[in-house]
Amino acid sequence: MTGSLHRVCRQRLAAIDAAGRRRRRRVIDGGHGVQVCVDGRRALNFCSNDYLGLVTDPRLAAALSASARVVGTGSGASQLVTGYNTEHAALEADLADWLGRERALVFSTGYGANVGVIAALLGKGDHIVADALNHASLIDGSRLSGAAKHIYAHGDVAAADAALAGARDGHRLLVTDAVFSMDGDTAPLVELAQVARARDGWLMVDDAHGIGVFGPDGAGRVAEAGLDSGAVPLLTGTLGKSIGAAGAFVAGDDDIIEVILQTARSLIFSTAMPAAVAAAARTGLSIIRAEPERRAHLHALVARFRARAADTGLSVAASDSPIQPVIVGEERQALALSDALLARGYLVGAIRPPTVAPGTSRLRITLSAAHDLTDVDGLIDALAESWQALSGAVGASP
Repeated sequence: MTGSLHRVCRQRLAAIDAAGRRRRRRVIDGGHGVQVCVDGRRALNFCSNDYLGLVTDPRLAAALSASARVVGTGSGASQLVTGYNTEHAALEADLADWLGRERALVFSTGYGANVGVIAALLGKGDHIVADALNHASLIDGSRLSGAAKHIYAHGDVAAADAALAGARDGHRLLVTDAVFSMDGDTAPLVELAQVARARDGWLMVDDAHGIGVFGPDGAGRVAEAGLDSGAVPLLTGTLGKSIGAAGAFVAGDDDIIEVILQTARSLIFSTAMPAAVAAAARTGLSIIRAEPERRAHLHALVARFRARAADTGLSVAASDSPIQPVIVGEERQALALSDALLARGYLVGAIRPPTVAPGTSRLRITLSAAHDLTDVDGLIDALAESWQALSGAVGASP
């Protein structure tokens, strides 16, 4: 039996290699900020989700260290046993205040939050209407719920409305990312909220890539759109991107959050995040609210990148977020560009199927407030040179 398992796995790996889709982990030695040592090589990091440069901020490290000296390094149990600490409670209160919601509930991971929330509220006989480019956690949460799934074309409000209208029985959940992780574009949140309300549906928005970057106080795309808990009753996000820590949350009205606490299996059966991590997240959140100049600098970098890319003739997807995908097309070409950039001192990830559709492999460039204009200019120059060299070798063009 073991021999057959080895054979099956070898066959699968051969198929992955033949398609140019094998992924490998790069080893970071030291901090995970914009300056990294990756596989023994120094490089500027342009593929992290650390949008505000807080991952290596000494204030977060100090908060984590001080808390760990008091509460230790782990929580020891799930939240509903003995894993829930005053640090968790304080973080949830801070999140609720920041996002303008009655209550927030912290999860150990963003994947666990989205899977847990959807499966806690929807089941057989219900309907989930979802954007075609939603994050995998939203897709998997929909599958696990047992509800009927209706996928609408990316960003197509009319299609979402039609799907909601056609789901006549059971509860109806309309679910979307706010900022899409591989394209960097933003969902039509106001229009989606309108159709959800008109069809008596519940709107769930994952604002993981908007939190900290957009909106008043950096409260995200949902806040920027002026959508309260009546319009978006289920708001999820992460603590591991702009906030600079780890974990995730759902925010909403008190009774909704209480039902999720009581029934979300990914929360009930998971060890709570370490309380010291919650302390670090609180510090990151306070910095976001107190230092709007970080967001201003980040948006200036986005504008600089897009202007330089246009001048260079690079094919960059339409995005005003820190996610700036350069569409390449073929898997091996994307990998070759990523390797060429690393040789020049720039760490940029090559994104390939199944994460994105075949023929749309890309370099997913992400900007951070810890970068400066010189970093962006250097990246554009290195990318243009690398692409020109590759084009000359294989007869391709940007």
